[in-house]
Amino acid sequence: MKPVFQFFRLTILLTIIISLAAPNPVLAGKKQYEYYVVGNANNVTTPTEAGSLLMGGGTDVDAAFQWMINKSGGGDFVVIRASGTDAYNPYIYSLGAVDSVETIIITSRTGASDPFVLDKINNAEALFIAGGDQANYVDYWKGTPVEDAIHNLIARNVPVGGTSAGLAILSEFVFSAANGTVDSPTAMGNPYGRRITLERDFLVVPHLNGLITDSHFVTRDRMGRLATFLARIVTDGWAAQARGLGIDEETAVVVEADGSASILGNGAAYFLQTPGTPEVCLPRTNLVYRNISVYRISGSATFNFATWTGNGGTAYTITAENGTVTSSQAGGSVY
Repeated sequence: MKPVFQFFRLTILLTIIISLAAPNPVLAGKKQYEYYVVGNANNVTTPTEAGSLLMGGGTDVDAAFQWMINKSGGGDFVVIRASGTDAYNPYIYSLGAVDSVETIIITSRTGASDPFVLDKINNAEALFIAGGDQANYVDYWKGTPVEDAIHNLIARNVPVGGTSAGLAILSEFVFSAANGTVDSPTAMGNPYGRRITLERDFLVVPHLNGLITDSHFVTRDRMGRLATFLARIVTDGWAAQARGLGIDEETAVVVEADGSASILGNGAAYFLQTPGTPEVCLPRTNLVYRNISVYRISGSATFNFATWTGNGGTAYTITAENGTVTSSQAGGSVY
């Protein structure tokens, strides 16, 4: 058993921060963030290697976090989120040799500008964005110093990653879920419905430009909604050609600095690319988008984001039409 002092746990409330720092223009007593640490609460510096961990939600993939720990050089592993608990701290700490695991729950834009929060993020050797509600991440973090701090980490080759909602905000284009989630039939039936809320100009992560990500992919049957997101991106002029990445639960895609990627966990990842503009993408009208290319990888198959090519996987096309998705695969499976 590890010594008790290694599991030192600290919670910081805004009332404490106000007593130690300059006046803050928020209501006294209201929490703007929470902080928890396991391991050494003091900062260390270790050599890091760039990379991105893209996880599809559900049960976490141990090997994916171990991959990030190796990239971190055993430094300080920081988890950020907008709700939830510090449950990642003991879990990640048990998976490999790290100086500490720290969770910061940032619950406002004020919290996303706090010097303590920014210091902890800027001094991380690995950064992971937990699941939750990506609408909060967009509301609380976009255009704040937290966004800048994440970009600072990327610039100094610190590995970054996310799962579920955390995955959603890593790509150039983001389904923000500002009006709640949306299923595939609803999305394809009305591509401009109020629940199709897309964002851009948030995070800039290597090799994720021109891309929109989606999680819980097969479990929640999200191929149709990802096709709809791609149709909107192209129709609205955000990109002439858009790409999508859907990842199953209990599955992670790990991306190296050169764009080469492999898969860890139990499921598959689906790399989509648009063939041009949709045949029909209009309000209150069924989407028609034919021959979107898909490359599926699982097991030992690999993919390269830099060349958008794969090895050892399966290539096919899908078509969204009449409110359903069909596939060129033998047997017609869209997955």
